[in-house]
Amino acid sequence: MEAGGALPAGSGRTLRLDPFALPVRFPARDVGADGQMRQIELDRDRVVLRRAVRGMRMKIRLAVDAFVGITLVPAEDGSPTASIILDHADPALSIPLLDNAPADEAALTWRAWGRVLGLSLWLRDATGDVRQVCAGRRTLQGAKDIGRRRRRSAIRKRRPSILMRRKPGRHIGLSAVHRGEREIIARN
Repeated sequence: MEAGGALPAGSGRTLRLDPFALPVRFPARDVGADGQMRQIELDRDRVVLRRAVRGMRMKIRLAVDAFVGITLVPAEDGSPTASIILDHADPALSIPLLDNAPADEAALTWRAWGRVLGLSLWLRDATGDVRQVCAGRRTLQGAKDIGRRRRRSAIRKRRPSILMRRKPGRHIGLSAVHRGEREIIARN
C-alpha cells in the first residue's frame, strides 16, 4: 500500500498514516539523504528504510523491537496540534507517523499506534523532557523460567529416577584396538 508522496510547497497536505492499515510504504523527509527524501516500509514486525547518500543506495532493515517507543510531540509554536514519531535511539532512524494533527485526534492515534506495534508510549512536553506514559507489551520483561523439579510433580512416577543418574555409554568405535601384538595379557 502506498500512502502520501512528496509534498509540494503550500499543498496543505499532512502526513497521516492509519495504524490499522499495515503494511504501508511512504516517503519521509531525510536531511542526510540525496533529494532530502527516503522511502519507509512499515509493518507490525519490521521497518525498512531506503535512501541514497552521495549516490550510494542503502537499505536498513530494523525490527520494531529496536525502536524505543511512540512519542507524542506537541507543536513548538503553542498551537493545539501535535505530531507522532516512532522514536529510535538514533534520531536519524526515527520515523514520523503523524504531522500537525489536532491534539485530541493525535492522542487517539498515538494510543492506537501503541496498541498495534506493542511499543511503549512516550510524551514530550514543551520543555523537551520526555517521560514514559505506558509500557508496551514488547518492552515488558517477564521473570525467567525456572526448571521443573521432578520430586513432587504429577508425572514423577511415570519414569524411573535411575534414568536421571545414568551416564551415556561409550561408542565402540572410540575404543583402542591393538592389532598385531604378541600378547594380550601384560606380565611383570
